[in-house]
Amino acid sequence: MSINIGAWAIALCSHAACKNFAGLLVVRLILGMCEGSITAGFLIVTSMFYTRNEQTLRVGYWFFMSNLAHIISGFISFGILHIKPGKFEPWQWLMLIFGLVTLIAAVAFWFLFPDSPTTAWFLTKEERMVAVQRIKANQTGVENKHFRKEQMIEALLDPKTWLFALFAAFDNISNSLSSQRLIIVNSFGFTAMQTTLLDCVYGIIAIVSMWSGVTLAAKIPNSRAYVACAYLILDIFGVLLLNLLPWDNKIGLLFSIWISGLGATAFIISLSWISSVNAGHTKKVTVNAIMLCGYCIGNSAGPFIWQAKYKPRNHVPWIIIGICHVVTICFLLSIRCLLVRENRVRDKEPADTTYDDVYVERIVDGIVERVKVDKEFLDLTDRQNRDFRYVL
Repeated sequence: MSINIGAWAIALCSHAACKNFAGLLVVRLILGMCEGSITAGFLIVTSMFYTRNEQTLRVGYWFFMSNLAHIISGFISFGILHIKPGKFEPWQWLMLIFGLVTLIAAVAFWFLFPDSPTTAWFLTKEERMVAVQRIKANQTGVENKHFRKEQMIEALLDPKTWLFALFAAFDNISNSLSSQRLIIVNSFGFTAMQTTLLDCVYGIIAIVSMWSGVTLAAKIPNSRAYVACAYLILDIFGVLLLNLLPWDNKIGLLFSIWISGLGATAFIISLSWISSVNAGHTKKVTVNAIMLCGYCIGNSAGPFIWQAKYKPRNHVPWIIIGICHVVTICFLLSIRCLLVRENRVRDKEPADTTYDDVYVERIVDGIVERVKVDKEFLDLTDRQNRDFRYVL
């Protein structure tokens, strides 16, 4: 991940050197590739260190740091807007500053970020053993560097893989608001500097929304789908207000656009959920990659709904976003129904002893010993391990 973040930093700094559309297109493509893979890496590492219930909170914590960065970058942008253009334009200074900060993060990751509990430098040998044992209940193993073709095929044939991918695609069409929000708020009659500062407020609202969402999902058993749907309903309410409020009600429209961004919480919950309902290292990597491909498709498609002919009210884009939210609610509830049915089937099955007597050999002082490996630490998928139960 440190190499990925380093490439991200170089791409950011390279923006300042771009002189035409072609140059910007290349660095933006590289930036997108880096962003797409970093989330998958974080999900895998999070699932190695935390129990399934803890993952909901931890994914929320590291994801809403992006909104803290949103607030900080808003103030930095506000300050940079006061720079008089010289050799560099204000936006070029912004890219250089962010690129250098990202490069520092890449170096920190190289030296400090652990691959798994078994190699965590900040844990003693005893603590590493405890860290591995405490995630035994996940029944997802710790880490396996071997690529297993059969697990990849299972991931491709698993219906929930594609339901999560479709959810990510439709949910992130509205993510185009991240680039459109400033333009829309500016159209309400606010100046460029006022718009920049007001966008910091959205960052605060998003943090509160994500924190409350992941906390509820972690505290209330088997509530992930329902909590995510509740925040999507708030999004739909915001979309309705944006379409129905009169154009001269600027404050009402401003609050409506802030409300319409609360649905991002649903995506955060889904990220931790997909890590909790899949097992087998290769399968988890494959499923995460497919879901994040859906995320990228949604982000790529989103900007096309915003066209000049729909301004200033943008009724058509808002209606499309509202429909997408309704569709994503259907996907979440479908996933939950699928997992509930599978849990009931497994509850009725007799105990599975297929993997109860698995041994590995190790040599100690020249003597070969056979050591039993608990099922929970085998690289089994959620389908292979019939003791696995899906969280809802």
